[in-house]
Amino acid sequence: MGTRRVSLRIRGKVQGVFFRESTRQEATRLGLTGWVRNRDDGSVEAVAEGEPAVLEEFIRWCHRGPQAARVTDVERTDVEPTGEFRTFSVEHFS
Repeated sequence: MGTRRVSLRIRGKVQGVFFRESTRQEATRLGLTGWVRNRDDGSVEAVAEGEPAVLEEFIRWCHRGPQAARVTDVERTDVEPTGEFRTFSVEHFS
């Protein structure tokens, strides 16, 4: 089916709860590439590339997050994959 790319904005209690590192670990476990970072508005942003079914599993996980998180909304945008990533990393604030 080919690689897909998704951009996510995750809102709720998602900063200060190990969300970024947990997201990196989950994406790495699933074999996805991309990045995750905190936003100044208190949300978390993630970009991930991988197989469609695996991306859907990752998105479901993002709706829950780590145990201490309380996700209230996940905004999803599907975009064209670029293949620019080799790993999944935690990026700095934006």
